[in-house]
Amino acid sequence: MNADNAEGNTEDSQMNSRDDALKPACATPQATCTEDASQHPYDARLVIVTGMSGAGRSRALTCLEDFGYFCVDNLPPQMIPQIAQLSEIEGQQFSRIAVACDIRGGELFDSLLCTLNSSDFTTPHTLLFLDASDKVLLNRFKESRRRHPLEDGRTNLKRAIELEREILEPLRARADQVIDTTLLRASELSARIQSDFITSKAVRDLSILVSSFGFKYGVPSDADIIYDVRFLPNPYWDPDLRPLSGKDPQVSQFVLSRPETQAFLEKWTDLLLTTIPYYISEGKLALNISIGCTGGRHRSVALTEETTKRLKAAGYQISTMHRDIVRDSEAS
Repeated sequence: MNADNAEGNTEDSQMNSRDDALKPACATPQATCTEDASQHPYDARLVIVTGMSGAGRSRALTCLEDFGYFCVDNLPPQMIPQIAQLSEIEGQQFSRIAVACDIRGGELFDSLLCTLNSSDFTTPHTLLFLDASDKVLLNRFKESRRRHPLEDGRTNLKRAIELEREILEPLRARADQVIDTTLLRASELSARIQSDFITSKAVRDLSILVSSFGFKYGVPSDADIIYDVRFLPNPYWDPDLRPLSGKDPQVSQFVLSRPETQAFLEKWTDLLLTTIPYYISEGKLALNISIGCTGGRHRSVALTEETTKRLKAAGYQISTMHRDIVRDSEAS
């Protein structure tokens, strides 16, 4: 993971150099509280993200937020039990929570291990630790030109990284999951987070929008895939079909019954079903497929409806939109 792919918000606040580690009374590793050992090992409603500065902690929190977690950054550890209580609120907004606690918290951060090991803290949780080699962390800070939280006039960057690693060692030993980002790209870290923490199929599925449009009104600027179907015969030139749209059976039959349309649909569907899993593996959460014809009322609409039907049959979540279907009717 390059510097710009690592932690996107490496903190530049300064702290005094500390040689003392976390309090020994809190340093005894204990097992994370879980409700059911048969669950996915990281299927907890609370994820606590920590780790080395520059190792991708902010990126991991952003990934969790993208996957539907309610996220809080730089949270004082003493507030974790209170934040965890939000998961008891009825509804989906706080059903899964992720918090980041790190060395920026100064002396407050020292209490993280105590909080997690406390017998009063019974919320099922997962402790995620982000790590990377000292050499890579050093390069990331140099390239980003940001100051390490432990770096000051008496402590250079190399020593600051060494100090942080010494301080965080008990937390690393306590972690349920350690992700080493030394060789990971941002997309690979996102895929790793998705694989380890997103166990609900409804959350992991790619949200796909299939839309129709008319080229004479402009190409959609937010489309990921654009296909031009103006090579197909145009129902517009049939006076009986002109006032109708591709959602009407007469127009749909006119477009879809053609041999050239059937040949296209076979290869088009195969292309989409081949490529969509790769979009998912790269961590993409939404895909916009736009199909265009001249006015966006006949051919593109019929093929958008047919594409939607085929992708739904393959098990994908699909939304459909016809951008210009009314506009072209008014223009006619």
